[in-house]
Amino acid sequence: MAARRNHGQVLDQLRQLIEIDRLKPQDALPPERDLAKSLGCSRESVRKALAVLEREGAVWRRQGQGTFVGPAPVGVPRPLRAVLSGATPRQLMRARLIFEPVLAQEAARAATPPQIARLRWLAEQTGQARDWREYEQFDEAFHKTVAEASGNALLIAMFTELSSLRGRALWQREHDAIFRRAHRDAYAKEQAALHGAVVDAIAAGDGPAARDAMGRHLIVIDSLVAD
Repeated sequence: MAARRNHGQVLDQLRQLIEIDRLKPQDALPPERDLAKSLGCSRESVRKALAVLEREGAVWRRQGQGTFVGPAPVGVPRPLRAVLSGATPRQLMRARLIFEPVLAQEAARAATPPQIARLRWLAEQTGQARDWREYEQFDEAFHKTVAEASGNALLIAMFTELSSLRGRALWQREHDAIFRRAHRDAYAKEQAALHGAVVDAIAAGDGPAARDAMGRHLIVIDSLVAD
């Protein structure tokens, strides 16, 4: 608990430093070593606090150059997690539409019989979900299993980062709204059928069909996401 309080205090102190010194966008902060000394904490605590500020868009960092106030200028690469933290449900769905059909295509090439059996069971469970939380649980597990069935460690890692957005409150609220707008039973059954089409294509080893089936499934969800 002390470490957590210390981290929170360091975060508050860094925010105050930016305000009191009236630092402007693109002004440089002192090096981590100097910040740790002036704040009376470890460099690790400073790094953790700066990571939070970076996700919030309050600072940006470039290796070898330092930490700067404000959001990163256009054209400056940002860490993936910093980008993901500010993504909207619409952006998440567009990214999934591009990425996940490829995972399904790869799964058709590499899926094992146990993975296919699990996918079929999860597809059935989504159709029987009693509420959006239960549906979300089975749907997330379905897509995770598709990614794992690709057998590609890099693709799985990329999927894991992208899928981490599903745990954010903004997506949870949006998916709840989607479930209600689409009428729970009808939506769950429709998505279960689309999940089933993905599984059938993967089981048949038909990559293009698996890619297309996953695309059809995600297009339905994308059409229900509020602008």
